[in-house]
Amino acid sequence: MATEFKSSLSLTAASIPLRHSWEHTVGSGRALLALRADWREQLMRAHAELGFRHVRFHGVLDDEIGTLVRHNEQALYSFFNADQINDYLLSIGMKPFVELSFMPAILASGDATVFQYRANITPPKDYREWGKLIDRLVRHWGARYGLDEIREWCLEVWNEPNLKAFWTGGKKGYYELYRTTAETIKNIDSALKVGGPSSAQNAWIPEFLDYCDKHKLPVDFISTHYYPTDAFGKIGTDTLTQLEHAPRDVMKKRAKIANAQARGLPLYYTEWNVSSNPRDPLHDQSFAAAFAANIALSVDALVAGYSFWTFTDIFEENYFPSQPFHGGFGLLNLHGIPKPIYRAFQLLHGLGDKLCHVEGSHDTVNVWVSRGADVITVFLTNYAMPRHEICTVAVHVQLTAAPKPLSAHVMRIDENNVNPERVWREMGKPEYLSLHDVETLQAASVLNSEPYPLRILEDHIEFDISMPPQSVATVKIECAPSYAST
Repeated sequence: MATEFKSSLSLTAASIPLRHSWEHTVGSGRALLALRADWREQLMRAHAELGFRHVRFHGVLDDEIGTLVRHNEQALYSFFNADQINDYLLSIGMKPFVELSFMPAILASGDATVFQYRANITPPKDYREWGKLIDRLVRHWGARYGLDEIREWCLEVWNEPNLKAFWTGGKKGYYELYRTTAETIKNIDSALKVGGPSSAQNAWIPEFLDYCDKHKLPVDFISTHYYPTDAFGKIGTDTLTQLEHAPRDVMKKRAKIANAQARGLPLYYTEWNVSSNPRDPLHDQSFAAAFAANIALSVDALVAGYSFWTFTDIFEENYFPSQPFHGGFGLLNLHGIPKPIYRAFQLLHGLGDKLCHVEGSHDTVNVWVSRGADVITVFLTNYAMPRHEICTVAVHVQLTAAPKPLSAHVMRIDENNVNPERVWREMGKPEYLSLHDVETLQAASVLNSEPYPLRILEDHIEFDISMPPQSVATVKIECAPSYAST
C-alpha cells in the first residue's frame, strides 16, 4: 500500500453543487423519547451545530402516545402528546419527517409486535378506520399549524414493510395501506406530501411505483433505507465480517440504483448508519467518522435527503442502556458527549456550497475541496473497512490558481483527537458517570482548531499533511475578501 499520496486541483476547474443532503433529516428512536428533556437538549444542540432541519422517529401512532386508544370500549382520539412533540420541533426551528406508524391496538388485526415497547406491526382490521385516523390527525395538524406549514412536512407511510419484523401484511397489505393513506391525505389538501415505500435495503421501489401508476395514486417522494452491513455475510454474521465484505462505495452504488428507480421523484434515505448493529463498538470510534463522512459526500448529488440513524444514544428498541459508550447508533452518547462521528458531521456542516473532487486516487485516502465565500476547505479522510490494510499516509495537496491566503487552520479526528471513548476506557469504563467524569469526557470530545503552515508559491498553494488510519482532517484556508467562489 502506498504511504504517500499526491493530489492537485485547479480552483478554476468546474465544481458541483454541494447540497448538504445529509442535513435534511436525522433519525431518532421512537416518538415517546421526544417528550424527554435530555432528548430535547441534545436535538437542539445537533440542530444548532450540525444543521439538521427535520427529525424522524417511529411510533407517533403507538398506544403509548395515546393518539387513538380504547377506553371503556370507546375509541378515544388524543393528539396532545403528538402536538407537544411537534410544538417543540417547530419552536427550535425544526420540522417533523412524519413516519405514520405503528398500528393502534384498537385498529390492529393481530397482536404481533416489535421492540421492547411492543409496537404493533399488523394491518388494520378495517382500512376505513385507519383512513379515519389519518384524516382526523392530519386535519388536526392543519388546523393547529396551518396547511402552509404541514405542506413542508413529509408524510411517510409506515416503516420497512418489506420486513416481516415490521409488517405482517405483506406487499398487498402495504399497497392497501398506502392507497388508503395517500387518498385520505390528498383529499385534505392536494399539496401535502405523501410517499413510501419506506423499505429496508432499497426494496420495492419499482413495483411500488408501478402499483401507484396503475391505480393512479399520488406519490410525492420515494423513501427507503440502506446500511453498509445489508446483504453482506450470512444471517447472524458479526458486524466486522459484514463490513469486511462490503465494498467501500456500497452506499453510493445503492443510492445510484434507487435514484434511477425513483423516476425523477425526490429520494429520501430515511435511515442509514455505518452498520445496522445497535451495539457496535465501531459507532463510538473514529472509523465511523471517516466512513460516514465519505458516505455523505458520495451520495449528496443523488438524494434529496439522507437521514442518519440516530442523533442520540437515548434510544431503546431492545432495552435502555446505562453504559456511556456501548456502541449505540447515536452521534451523541447518553450524556450528550459528542462521538467522533458527531464531529465529522460538524466538519461537513462547515463546508461550502460547491465541491470539487481533486485529481489523484489512493486505496484509502479521499480528498475533497469545498469552496465558499472567502474560504477554501480541504476535507481529507483515510479509512479502510475492517480487516483491510491501512497505514498512515503522507498526503501532498496542491491548489493551483489559488488566491493569496490570509491564514490556515487544521482540525482532526483520529485516535488521538476527539476520542472520548478512549478516555472513558482509561478511566476504567465506569458505567455511571459523575459530573466531573462528564466534564472530562466533554473536554476529550472537543474539536480543536490549530494554525497550519502553507507553502505559498507564485500561482499555487501547497501543503503536506499526515493522515493516520481511520481519520478525518480539514484544512480551512481563509482568503482575502476579494476572493469569491465561482
